[in-house]
Amino acid sequence: MSKVLVVEDSLAQRQMISDLLKGSGLTVEVASNGMEALKRVEQYAPDIVVLDIVMPQMNGYELCRRLKNDPKTQNVPVVMCSSKGEEFDRYWGMRQGADAYIAKPFQPMELIGTVKQLLRG
Repeated sequence: MSKVLVVEDSLAQRQMISDLLKGSGLTVEVASNGMEALKRVEQYAPDIVVLDIVMPQMNGYELCRRLKNDPKTQNVPVVMCSSKGEEFDRYWGMRQGADAYIAKPFQPMELIGTVKQLLRG
């Protein structure tokens, strides 16, 4: 079973995304900010990371850059899932190394489909 790390500072959003992914047969671990996510990545070795951009301590762009610059995590797919839905936000997210960018609000099947597609490679 594939492991997903959901990084989201909003408890409601974190719970909703986690429930969606668990419901589609994935194992889910959560973090509420970028610093906590770095620790979770070490402990949990996720197969994919779904992260918000606007978070305290370390934003999603910085977290994505760190993951993609680390040889241990550079091949872990990253899905940015953010309310920052402008074309520039999407462009900047992809420039930081994100493998996919989903704007909130999103359709549940869009998130599940994107995650499963990235897990298949």
